[in-house]
Amino acid sequence: MIGRATYLLHKIPTATPSSTTNNNKIIPSYLELDFRSGARIEDLNRLIQEFSKHDQRKYDDQRALEIHTAKDFIFSMLGMVQKLDQKLPVANEYLLLSGGVREGVVDMDLDELSVYARGTDYDMDFTLLVPALKLHDRNQPVTLDMRHSALCHSWLSLRLFDEGTINKWKDCCTMVDHINGATNYFFSPTLVADWFYESISVVLVEIQKKPQRGMPRVEKVERNGTIISVILGVGSSRMLYDILPVVSFKGWPAVAQSWLMENHFWDGKITEEEVISGFYLVPTCSHKGRKENEWRLSFARSEVQLKKCISASLMQAYQVCKAIIIKLLSRPKAISPYHLRSMMLWACDRLPATYLSQEDFSAHFLLGLIDDLQNCLVNKMCPNYFIPQCNMLEHLSDEMAMLHARKLSSVRSDPAEHLRTTIEHAKAANRLTLDLHWRGSVLNLPSPQSDAGGEHQPDDRLAKKLQQLVMENPGKSISVFINPDDVTRPHFRIDDKFF
Repeated sequence: MIGRATYLLHKIPTATPSSTTNNNKIIPSYLELDFRSGARIEDLNRLIQEFSKHDQRKYDDQRALEIHTAKDFIFSMLGMVQKLDQKLPVANEYLLLSGGVREGVVDMDLDELSVYARGTDYDMDFTLLVPALKLHDRNQPVTLDMRHSALCHSWLSLRLFDEGTINKWKDCCTMVDHINGATNYFFSPTLVADWFYESISVVLVEIQKKPQRGMPRVEKVERNGTIISVILGVGSSRMLYDILPVVSFKGWPAVAQSWLMENHFWDGKITEEEVISGFYLVPTCSHKGRKENEWRLSFARSEVQLKKCISASLMQAYQVCKAIIIKLLSRPKAISPYHLRSMMLWACDRLPATYLSQEDFSAHFLLGLIDDLQNCLVNKMCPNYFIPQCNMLEHLSDEMAMLHARKLSSVRSDPAEHLRTTIEHAKAANRLTLDLHWRGSVLNLPSPQSDAGGEHQPDDRLAKKLQQLVMENPGKSISVFINPDDVTRPHFRIDDKFF
């Protein structure tokens, strides 16, 4: 009996008083309570499961074909951008992330982003990282100049690059003259974004001059700071693409080298080579940085790999917590979902794997994430997971931090009510999407693979293959290898699988 009681005490979180009584009797799970709010853990778990049911996007054959058609359109468009002035690498590798920038899939300053609502503006969202420079050759000289930047940020000098590269990108650089008369060219995120937006706009005008049957409807093209947001309509689906021009590197930056020396939750689950296969510079600056020169280091490729090692129940808690804070902490903007993602990764390092792998602990994980986030706000401290010396909340004023901490306190005192509100938002978004699908079927909108008004049916084999890819790889990132001379044949890599 003693061994059994010890095991149960280890299994149940120490913050909950429900593991045993003084007489060593096991208290049933339906009596387990959250000390702070008095909510039953069983009820919170049920609400989290209900949110996940409504938040999950189900794809039938038609939807899978529409996703594929939109993706092909985006890749074809980028192939045409490359042909405009040959600036983009000929053999490029794009990283496609499930979820938009607004959902925190990359660490970006969100102040300049337009507000889009799922259901109202789009059904699915993606982030596409498009390398403007692809620095994968070990012999290629690269100068990350961090002297003028905050931690996690850098300027990128092209001074040591070959003349061809400098001449190609000179109009997207800021110039600094040295005392010795030499000119240093710094790759500018704002100027690169200007060029990228103009190039995409030119290509879309050309495409729309010669529309083809089944071609997606371009419903919106918008510049949001350094991000280009494109909403496509295909059949009755609307897809939001946040497209970012980035600089792609192989290997690992020296500034994050010490992080590799520490013990991590992913040790033994994935290899170090998978985690440090590459990093990016994304076009966003620090709060005091120079927008025209400063890039931010991004480890999105590594985060894709780390996500494989996070338990389903913790990811479930993260998704619902993200949905709550996106609504609650949106104005004024201080906290992004990326802060929450960083805290989750730190929690994975801090807590035992046996605890985090418990299937019925989603409620405990949700409450813990809220507590962690509130603690970060009160102390104005949220270290970057890969560069811990970088405090991502350092810029917050005391007033802003306490305002958001108080908002989170209201969530923590009644998590069930906030969960129910979040569920209603998910239901409302789904109803809007279903209404659009119903109107589309009534109007007989053509499928992307059929002739307008024709009777041709989509290839059932292709539909089944696409459905299988989507269903088997929810939330995974997709690398796409494009030959701009033959944009009809993209090569997909979903994590480590090739298609």
